[in-house]
Amino acid sequence: MAVPIAVLDCDLLLYGRGHRTLDRFKLEDVTDEYLVSTYGFPRQFICYLVHLLGATLSRPTQRSRAISPETQILAALGFYTSGSFQTRMGDAMGISQASMSRCVANVTEALVERASQFIHFPKDEATVQTLKDDFYALAGMPGVLGVVDCTHVAIKAPNAEDLSYVNRKGLHSLNCLMVCDSRGVLLSAETHWPGSLPDCTVLEQAALTSQFETELHKDGWLLGDSSFLLRTWLMTPLHIPETPAEYRYNMAHSATHNVIERTFRTIRSRFRCLDGSKGTLQYSPEKSSHIILACCVLHNISLQHGLDVWSAPATGHMEQSEEEYEQMESVDSEACRVRQELLLTHFS
Repeated sequence: MAVPIAVLDCDLLLYGRGHRTLDRFKLEDVTDEYLVSTYGFPRQFICYLVHLLGATLSRPTQRSRAISPETQILAALGFYTSGSFQTRMGDAMGISQASMSRCVANVTEALVERASQFIHFPKDEATVQTLKDDFYALAGMPGVLGVVDCTHVAIKAPNAEDLSYVNRKGLHSLNCLMVCDSRGVLLSAETHWPGSLPDCTVLEQAALTSQFETELHKDGWLLGDSSFLLRTWLMTPLHIPETPAEYRYNMAHSATHNVIERTFRTIRSRFRCLDGSKGTLQYSPEKSSHIILACCVLHNISLQHGLDVWSAPATGHMEQSEEEYEQMESVDSEACRVRQELLLTHFS
């Protein structure tokens, strides 16, 4: 009597139950040029990720076989840098689109688990002073601990059609608050804020504000644009500069703050899944937020490995901000005093 087969597992027929991993793709079988063109990163960087994430990605599963950490990482990098689960990439690696999607989910969560390891403000005084010195060398702005801004990443409409994710352009997005140093290394990244929230509201509610008001405000400040309120730890441009000192302050502020804009361009150039050219991220807001954060972690790791791409051209539709730049007037008299003292001391 014939035995009915409910599910035909092609991998099972090909490899059998004895195989614990499906090593469909071997790093040593391809050239460096191929790795960079297909996955966006060189061999040494990919090997580092395998070492970093290998144990997490090898966790036991319910299934008798698992895709190797190496293959999972390549699949995820392919998606992050191309923005597509294109069939040719899956075919080249020998895995289905569904497996590609699982690989991206696994690698994304492994990177998010390590976000605090790679995205953080320096703690020791010597490193903090170096941070300030590097910013001062850009345009003569003293005391800068980081530059802050928001950028929107388009996502699909949530199942519940939550209007809180509809931004001022009528598109669904996440508003991501980020801080970077003078090289573009991210010091803070909050990627989960609904797109309807203005930048000033995001900052007001962000963990970053709590950090600076309770821990990090030590003779220094962040630089933010005019969409934010002036604070003792956040210097913004003057709305209407009148004196030479005020003009010099605004020019130094603008030249220094420009680093975050270049950083956003770098991130969207390297991680095309975020730039809008392949459409919106086809995930829930929570999963989309994790993908953005995973790309931020990879951005910092790539800078640690010397993979700077400052010269990359602007691409896609990852907007820096949805603000129409209403000039925010500060009601914080102490913050006004701090900025005025900075003007008198360094720009007069």
